Order: sequence, then C-alpha cells, then structure tokens
Amino acid sequence: MPCMTTKPVKPDPDEDADAVGPPSIYDTDPPDEDDLWFLPPEDEDAGDDFFLSGPKANQRQLFDPRDWRAAQSELSYELADLAATFGALDERLRAGPQGWTHRLALMDVSDLGWWTGDRISVDRLALWTGLRIGATSDDVQALFRAGWAVRRLTSGPGPSEGGWAVGLTAFLDRMAQGIETVPEAVADLAEVMGNADGLHPVTQAAIGFHAWRALSQGIGQDTEAAIIAARHAATMGRGGALFMPLALSGPGALRGMGDVDEKLSAWIKGAGQAALAALLHLDRVKTWDKRAREATSGLSGRTPPQLIDALTAWPMVSAPLAEELTQASRAAVQRNIDRFTRRGLIREVTGQGRYRVWTAAL
Repeated sequence: MPCMTTKPVKPDPDEDADAVGPPSIYDTDPPDEDDLWFLPPEDEDAGDDFFLSGPKANQRQLFDPRDWRAAQSELSYELADLAATFGALDERLRAGPQGWTHRLALMDVSDLGWWTGDRISVDRLALWTGLRIGATSDDVQALFRAGWAVRRLTSGPGPSEGGWAVGLTAFLDRMAQGIETVPEAVADLAEVMGNADGLHPVTQAAIGFHAWRALSQGIGQDTEAAIIAARHAATMGRGGALFMPLALSGPGALRGMGDVDEKLSAWIKGAGQAALAALLHLDRVKTWDKRAREATSGLSGRTPPQLIDALTAWPMVSAPLAEELTQASRAAVQRNIDRFTRRGLIREVTGQGRYRVWTAAL
C-alpha cells in the first residue's frame, strides 16, 4: 500500500492564535490606544504637568514665621522674664567698666567651645586674644574661630546693621575674603530673617541660629550661628550689653530639638539662665574690685590699680599678659602679683612653677 504523506498546513493568519498552538508568554492582547500611559498627553497645556504628577513636595517655608509667631505667643511670659533679666544685665554693663563686656565674652566663647567641640579654655583664649600666643598645630583653627567670636561679641556693627544681606556679609568676614557678591547661604539667611521681621529680637535670634546651622556648610557654622544670634538678640537692650550670653550656664539654649515650640522654649530658658549667670558673676566682680582697691590703697605706684583693671576685664591673666595690659615692667608686675596673692586677692590656677596663670579670688 503506497505511503500516504500529508503536507503541513500553514496556519491562517486570520484565525485565532490560540487555535494554532499553546499560548506564548510573549503573546499579549493588542494594546489599547487609551492605555499608552508612557506617552505624554497630546494636550500641550498639560505637558509641563505630566512630569510633576507624582507626590507634591511640601512647599512651606523652611522657617515659617507664622509658626514662630505662634510659639512666641505661647511663651510670652517666659520671654518677658528673659527680657527683664537681660534688661538688668544691660543696665549693669552700661554703668560698669568697659572691661566687663570683654570678660563675659571670653567666658561665653570658652563655654561655647565645649558645645561646638573646639574646647578652648579661658586662659588659652586670653593668651591668644591678648598676645597671639598659645596656638598649636592641632587647634590653631579653633583658636582663630574663638578669637573671631570674641571680637564680634565685643566690637563692630551687628549682623543686621545696614540690612541683613550687607550686615551678615560684613559680620562673617566674607568681604575680607575678596568676595564682592553676597554668598548664596548668606542671601538665604537674609531672606529668612527678612521674613521674620516684626518678631521679638530673641525669637529672631533663635530663627537665625537654627537657620544658619541648616544653611551654612562651613566648618565653624555652629560658632557663627551662636555669635550671630547673640549679637542680634542684644538689640532689645539699650546698648549696654553688646551681646546676649548663651553658654555661661551650659548649652541649654543651643540644644533645642523638635518642633518650633520646643526649640524656642529651650532657647528662651537657656538664654535666661545664661543672662542671670552673667548678672550674678558681675556682682561678684564688682564686690572683688571694691575689696581689691581697699586692700591695695596703701601701695604706691600706678601698677596696682592697673593690675586690678586687668584682672577685672580678663578672667585669667599670666605674667606676660599682665605686663602687656599694664605696660609695666616684668619685675613690677611679678612683685605686685605676689603682693596680691599674699593678701588673698588673687590665686594661681595652674599649680605649676612655669607658665603660671592667676585669677581674681572672687
């Protein structure tokens, strides 16, 4: 019987593909024109919105003054208490010698360094600001920052003088670095502070402190933020106090975390404690000054009263620094230091035979 052969039947392209063989994973339904989600819409007006159809970013201001105003209202009693304490400090500094401001600045910057990590002691800071000595390769930059902070707290215009953009640029020494235009971070902070216009200076200072820490990328941003805030907060006074102390009683004002209410509450509480600590310290300095002048009234020469002035303005004094401040000879300085020590007016703090440092026995 002859062999029967059959020709393979070609599938009809018009027939259903499922009738030809098993379905393929690559076989899909023909796409619907309305489901081409990956193509931009034909409407030209909607073209810009296509790529923004995802989750919307929060467009609220980074430091919304409305939030700070509400927090300020809730803390009005605490703010009034701080203003009263600072007012007393302001009057005390107006009536006292100029050296008191310098003394508080050295102490506040030294205490501030324990929060920023620079950790420059008062005696080393005094030597650096007075004689430009005492720096090592490990901490020379920290001493530069601390010296800058002392100068900004005790002299010169504040950060808002002449407008925030101009004032901040000069206050932060950006002009001294050859930058003629306002840096971007400074311009951003100036905008933030401009939006905060009308708030209490203490509240504005808190905004400036937290804003500069968020905006600046510099190594010394924490020191700069604190000094900017300290100088601006003092604008609520009458010019006796050039700055508001922030770290004399610890860094509580600088450690505010959480929402705006918590940050402002910590700021006001910490600044109030620092201002009170400064006020009490000046009371002790004033009492010591009177006692020292009475105890040395029988000493001849101009060195004893000048040494008292130096010990009033500087928390720690070495023999070379006292020589520079009194413009007396080393022998006269050392002789009077010994007299002051014997009469219980000053005490040596290092306990060493060399490189000794003295402080008033408050």
